[in-house]
Amino acid sequence: MSSVNQQTHQSLKWQRRLALILLISQAGITVSGSIVRVTGSGLGCDTWPNCQEGSLVPVAGAQPWVHQLIEFGNRLLTFVVAAAAIAVLVAVMKAGRRRELVVYGVLSIIGIVVQAVIGGISVHMDLHWWSVALHFLPSMALVWIAALLYARIPEDDQQAPHRVFGAHTRRFALAAAIALAVVLMTGTMVTGSGPHSGDADAGMEGRLELDTEVLAVVHAVCMYAYLLLTLLVLWQLYKQKAPQRAKRTAWVLVVIIIIQWAIGVAQFYLGVPRWTVPFHIAMSSVVVAFTAVLWARGYARPHYDIQRSQDRQLQTS
Repeated sequence: MSSVNQQTHQSLKWQRRLALILLISQAGITVSGSIVRVTGSGLGCDTWPNCQEGSLVPVAGAQPWVHQLIEFGNRLLTFVVAAAAIAVLVAVMKAGRRRELVVYGVLSIIGIVVQAVIGGISVHMDLHWWSVALHFLPSMALVWIAALLYARIPEDDQQAPHRVFGAHTRRFALAAAIALAVVLMTGTMVTGSGPHSGDADAGMEGRLELDTEVLAVVHAVCMYAYLLLTLLVLWQLYKQKAPQRAKRTAWVLVVIIIIQWAIGVAQFYLGVPRWTVPFHIAMSSVVVAFTAVLWARGYARPHYDIQRSQDRQLQTS
């Protein structure tokens, strides 16, 4: 392997590690946000961008210290996610990667900035349910983008993309992605009507005034539709003898959906105890990430091959 190819190989590994860090941090900040909610710390910092009026950091006596520290810590994580996004963008640009990867990196950075603004709006709206929902759903979109970036980085920029899945499989995959979006939206409605307002003193003010149990049933039905569509994708993958990588991704996704279903059922019958919420939110990010990766498997370039690159260089030298 030539020194140039070795450098390319190391660069690809580094890009993918950074993309994985971005993906984990995007998912992680949604979990920290859920911890803010279930501990009632959403207004621990009651203004934005400052934590307290006239102070960027927590102020003794303004709010309980634990609430201030939890909310302020969640805000600080935004800088960690932003740093990861910038690092990925710099890495792919420095390596001269294709425009698609650069676009994902740029969208991640823009999305983080937009999310920070939406978070500030939700604070100024005293955590009304719809403002909190608007804060959560873009996070899932950013997890999707980060997962696509992670899946696409190993692909060879010099190779043309091709359809790996057949037309029916692609349609089922698209329908599953749409069903997932509906699952997430109905999930925010269940949360918006539920017992965890996000602030210890807010009570049910600003909550969604609909029956939580009915919304939970609607949410579950949407989840079953999403699971069924994912199983149809898996069936089609075997029917058309798709690559093993795609089938493995689909199997993992099915298992993850079942785990998420079990957590949701436990929440329903246990009355949504606080400790279950971060687990449910974390699994939401995992489900979104694997759905995005499965989607990416359906239309892809061949993975970068160091030996093939070396052969091309020998032919042109």
